[in-house]
Amino acid sequence: MTAVFRPAILALAVALLLLVQASGSARAAEPLPALQLQPGSTTVSGLSSGAYMAIQLHIANSQSIAGAGLVAGGPYRCAEGSVIIALNRCMDTAMGAPDAEALLRQTQALAAAGHIDSLDGLTGDRLYLFSGTEDETVARPVMDAALAFYRDAGVPQPNIAYVTEIAAGHGFLVEDAENDCHVSETPFINDCDYDQARAILNQFYGPLEPAGAPDESRLIAFDQAEFLPDPQSHGMADSGFIYIPESCEAGAAGQPCRLHIAFAGCRQTPADIGDLYPRSTGYNRWAESNRLIILYPQSSASRDNPLGCWDWWGYDDADHHIKRGRQMAAVAAMAERLGVPFAAAETPEFCERHQSRNWLHWANGRAELCGWVALCAVGSGEPLGYAYGSATLYESPQGNFLTTACGS
Repeated sequence: MTAVFRPAILALAVALLLLVQASGSARAAEPLPALQLQPGSTTVSGLSSGAYMAIQLHIANSQSIAGAGLVAGGPYRCAEGSVIIALNRCMDTAMGAPDAEALLRQTQALAAAGHIDSLDGLTGDRLYLFSGTEDETVARPVMDAALAFYRDAGVPQPNIAYVTEIAAGHGFLVEDAENDCHVSETPFINDCDYDQARAILNQFYGPLEPAGAPDESRLIAFDQAEFLPDPQSHGMADSGFIYIPESCEAGAAGQPCRLHIAFAGCRQTPADIGDLYPRSTGYNRWAESNRLIILYPQSSASRDNPLGCWDWWGYDDADHHIKRGRQMAAVAAMAERLGVPFAAAETPEFCERHQSRNWLHWANGRAELCGWVALCAVGSGEPLGYAYGSATLYESPQGNFLTTACGS
């Protein structure tokens, strides 16, 4: 072997070793453990697209989730399946603020068809809502619409904390971080001298025990592909994170622990900031001393989702907002593995399919005018487009029409 080739072969060997180590680390994510958790105490929170994912999970599974924390988000079904509406009504309000009343009608129709839980499950839930005064990414009227949606859906005012007076930009608020409070920049974790994780958990669970020192070794990566095959093609990372205090391990003595699910926002994926969100938002400090397990499902960038957002407008799945949506079902399966299964979707008593031109839907009482020339489904209010278009509608219950197939 000549001296000329030795460096090249050595470099190739090092590269192969690094490749093996990288593939080994990719496989190092552990399976999510099976535990015994306290039913009826599961809660959820999120920032930005994570807030939209949080409200989707909450509304669709309101019989199983007891509270939601939304930081810079908006009402359920806000985007109505359109990225244009997502950008111009659910972030800024160039198209006007979200219509909470119309969105609630659509939500009630989804519940009647068995796609999501009955909204009766919201009446005892607790909410934390936040809009920073310097947030120019998600406008205050969008957050106001989320408040109106929840109120109209039956959550009593005393159960709602709505924080609007902090001069914060677009980000999750902590007591110490590199970002100043007012900025809206990566990693979107802002130093506002405010412990937002504590405020959220305190709203859900009442006065908390003093925070403990988190054990970094108890923040582990787990395999998300077990719950959604080929997750990166559907906007989810290969691995998620979970923090399990020693007191909450399987077989540990004491009362069952409770589950909180925390969603990061766009550009906060593992590829963007690693495990900074679960390490620095503060949830683990409070989990350590309050018998809480924190589940951090992770999103990922994809072809139709370059910023790594959660699917709240349908970039991957037309069913993104209901129980059978890919990301929704994956997170529900994670909760079930941990020991708090969500209630199954109900089968509607009546379901009839109608396929025709939109003007025939209108002529037969299945559609109505909802703009100058646009039509919407009767009952749900879901947009169908123009009269010359066509659509398949599903009637469930009688007199209520949806674009989503019922009973499937």
